[in-house]
This record gives sequence, C-alpha cells and structure tokens, in this order.
Amino acid sequence: MLFVWPVLWAVALFLLAAGSGSSASRRLAAVSFFAGTGALAAVLDLNIIPALAEGAVRDRWEQPLYHVQATASVASYYGVPYAFLLFALAFRPVRMHPALRRALPVALLVPIALCLLLTPWYTERYPISFGVVVWWAAPYMLYGAAHILLLRPRRSPLSPTYWIVCLAVVPPMLFLLAMSYVLPSLGMLRMWVYNAWIASLAVAVFLIGLFSYGFMGIRLLVDRRRLDTTWRAVNAGTAILNHAIKNDAGKLRLFGEKTKRYAEKTGQPELLRDIETMLSASLHMQEMIARVHQRTGDLELRRTNVRLGELVRDTLAALEPQLGGIRTRLVLPAREWLANVDAAQLGEALNNIVANGAEAMKESGGTLTVKLSEGRRELVLEVADAGPGMNRSQRAHALEPFYTTKGGGTNFGLGLPYAYQVMRKHGGSLVIRSKSGQGTSVYMTLPIRSVQAQPDHATPSAASNAKEAGLDAGH
Repeated sequence: MLFVWPVLWAVALFLLAAGSGSSASRRLAAVSFFAGTGALAAVLDLNIIPALAEGAVRDRWEQPLYHVQATASVASYYGVPYAFLLFALAFRPVRMHPALRRALPVALLVPIALCLLLTPWYTERYPISFGVVVWWAAPYMLYGAAHILLLRPRRSPLSPTYWIVCLAVVPPMLFLLAMSYVLPSLGMLRMWVYNAWIASLAVAVFLIGLFSYGFMGIRLLVDRRRLDTTWRAVNAGTAILNHAIKNDAGKLRLFGEKTKRYAEKTGQPELLRDIETMLSASLHMQEMIARVHQRTGDLELRRTNVRLGELVRDTLAALEPQLGGIRTRLVLPAREWLANVDAAQLGEALNNIVANGAEAMKESGGTLTVKLSEGRRELVLEVADAGPGMNRSQRAHALEPFYTTKGGGTNFGLGLPYAYQVMRKHGGSLVIRSKSGQGTSVYMTLPIRSVQAQPDHATPSAASNAKEAGLDAGH
C-alpha cells in the first residue's frame, strides 16, 4: 500500500492534466483519487501510526492521524463506486434529457448522504456499515462495468484503446467490489489488504497502454499538439518562402522578358532558347512553391449541406482514370446522410487518401475499399488498401508534413497531413491503422453533432444507384 497510494494519486493528477477537459478523464481521475485515498488510510493504519514512538510525539500525532485515516477510509468506500458509475456513463455516453443529465450526479449522491447520516461512524473494525452500503455500492459498480463492456465501439481504430481501458479499469473495480464490499458484508473483514495486487496490475496496464496505443485519447492528444505545432511552423515557413520566391521570380521574369526581346531583335536563336528555358524554370519554381503554400496554409471552411454518399461517389468517379486496373469497392449505409461540411476540402482530403491507397497497390493489385458507416455519435469514412502497409516508424511519421516514403515527382508528403487538418477543422479526427504486409486503413471520423449530420430520408443512398465503371457498391 505504501507504493500504491502515491502512484494512484499520480495517475489521477496525470489524467486531470493531460485529459484536455474530458468529462470521462476527470471522472476516472476521481476513481483513481478515491482509490488512492483508501490506500492512504491503509498506510496510516499499517505503517505510520504504529511507527510513532511512545511519548510526546505519539500523544501529539496519534489522534489527528487517526482522524485523517478515518476520513480517508470513509471517503474511499463511498467515493469509488460513485465516481466509477459516473465515469462509465461519461466513457460510453447514453442519450438523455439535459436536465436529467445534470440531475443524475446529485441523485446518485442520495444513498451516500443517507449512509453518512443514518449509519454508525467509522471504527477500526467497521469503517462503514458494510451490510447497508453493499446494497447500493454493488449495483453502482456492476452497472458501471456492464455499461462499459456491453456498449463496445463500432469503429475498429478505437478498439485497442477501448480494450486497454477495459483491462485497466473494469477488473480492478470488480475485484475491489468483492474484497471491499461483498466479502466484508458477509463477515470477512480486512480483505482490502489484497487490493494492492490488482491496483498494481491496473497501473501496469495503464502505463503499457499509454505508451503503446494510448489511454483515454491522451496519447492521441500529445500527438495532435505536436502535429498542430509542426503544421503552424510549416505554414509560417512556406508563407515566408513563397513571398521571397515570388518577389525574386518576378525579377527574373522581368529581366528575362527584357533579354528575350533583345535576343529576338538581334537574331540570336541560341540565346533565345536559353532565356525561354530560364523563364520556364522560373515559372515552374513559382508554381511549385505556391502549391506547397496552398496546401500548408490555414484552412478556412466554407460549409454547405452536403450528401456524404454522393460526395464520396463523385470523388471516386473523378479518380477513376488514375486507378488503372485497381478494383474499387464502395460501401455506403442504407440511408443517405446530410452533413454541414466543406465539400471541396473534404473531397480533396478523401481524394488524397484514395490516391495514396491506389499508388500503394500499383504493384500488388487487389481491391481498394471505401466505406461510409454510421455510429451512435459519428460518421466514419474508411479507406482500406491491400498494399504493403507501413511499419511502426512509418506510421509514427505518416501525418508529419513533408514525410513521404515515395521519392521524386511532385509528391511533397502533404496529402495525409492536409487530410488530417481538414478533419480537425471539422471537429473530427483521422486515424491510421497499418502493419507491414497487411495493408493500410485510414479512418476519417466526423462527429454527428459537429457537422450537424442528419439522415436524408427523402433521398435513397447513392449505393443503390451504382453505375460508374469500376465501382462495386455494396451494403
């Protein structure tokens, strides 16, 4: 317990600091805090108070430390089930009236208040009235665990992080329920000494998940801040470079045109060819840096109500000449969705991702799948290719500006970073899942609330009217 107490409080502080104001992160931090408070009570009971030397020191500190122990123990017993249930409801939200959502945390405090008022206060043998508390603590914790486990995410990119949270939170809570509530209510007291084992395991899962897949979106948050900072730096740099090259290219063209007229006037064909080559290179250089700056500039969305299925089909149809012999499979939901998005930017982002997938499959061939699916709170565009995939290092850098695994040509390594910024501007996200030899899947997520999406019942899904060559529409 001496180790568990500071570690659980450190986890709570970390979740509060890195959770970006997430309600689920705050409530999980409360679970960790109250669990750590119970560990503090155990440390006071087993280590600190017994270690006090006889005499004035013991007389002075024993009683205050006993009160701290009592308060910490009671706070832990009552706080963990309450905070865990609130975390479960925030982690997998359910639809409810706003007034009910605000009143629920207060209503769930009623059993705690009644126990504090009507049951005996703390004693070393019976910190709480286990036979009474178990009747509300067990339903709180069992419902919270069932709520998390039964409402599994439909989106595969969230599956690893979802299961990491389940392993780090649900088993410890069920173990705690047995050891701290159920068994003591049956007369088996002080079983809480075994909680240190499961708490240590939960912290280990938390740390492994944090540095591999992420935990509660926290790793993603760190990556997102790094990418946003990089994008702003690139935006500023290309703006300066574009301005400087534009000015110098203008001077080159001015004096080049002057020299060209002189060459024409004096009949010097060789000089004329050289000048035309220089002017062409100057124009090409200016166009290239302008294209880079256009891609890295701050995106301004021009939102309109767009049928997403129609947007996806139009984007794929425009790309058909570039796909060559690659077979494309389009999967759309049974109903069309209207969303308030920037059609040009979203279409260009999808264009970039599909083009990347097609290019990755040039040698291997196969089927490129584009799928629009609807979840409880989001719409997800998935582009899955059957190419060579990416290793861990390539995945880590895939969203960084100017990073590319393709050499030469006009590829600047800005397609995926641009698509990432488009999704961020829409309040969504872009997630890449890939393994070497197993292809790559890119998930573009649009929160239904952010894009004001709603089913368009007047228009059937475009999937039912698939007639473009090379598209195999499915349901």
